[in-house]
Amino acid sequence: MKESEAAQLKQRIETLERDMAALKSRGFPYRSIRKRSSRRVWGLPLYDIAMGPDPAKGELRGHARGIVAIGDFATGVLALGGIARGGVAVGGLAFGLLFGVGGLGVGGLAFGGMAIGGIAMGGGAIGGIAIGGGAFGYYAMGGGALGEHVISGMRQDPEAVRFFNDWLPFPQEFPCRNRCG
Repeated sequence: MKESEAAQLKQRIETLERDMAALKSRGFPYRSIRKRSSRRVWGLPLYDIAMGPDPAKGELRGHARGIVAIGDFATGVLALGGIARGGVAVGGLAFGLLFGVGGLGVGGLAFGGMAIGGIAMGGGAIGGIAIGGGAFGYYAMGGGALGEHVISGMRQDPEAVRFFNDWLPFPQEFPCRNRCG
């Protein structure tokens, strides 16, 4: 081995050690997972799993892209990850075309601590139909609800009572206690 090659190799080792020390100091796990299906559907891998750092590619977080995507960032028909986006998304931040389930869930049908969608259910819910502790929607039901037709601690709109009685799959009685009108 020539002296110049040995010097280059030594420099590469020092760079890798420095990069690994930086990852450790940031609290990132040492292990990462990268798995991708060789089978493709619509030009996407059937599944893609990308979690954790990949120093070889200079990635601090994995981004999975596939029909089924699982990763720190996930994009797919079914996406599961810290930040997930796709047809059906489940994650800390979930942006789903049909379903979004997560701390912040956004989608046609959304569930989460904060839910935003056509039908939204969560601690805070914003949607055409909103159910939550705080709910804002055309039809809204919750402790604090705002909208056109509302069931809340202070108000029970007869149209909202009829709608939710018909819409929810279990029997409902909404007591008014002389505060509603």
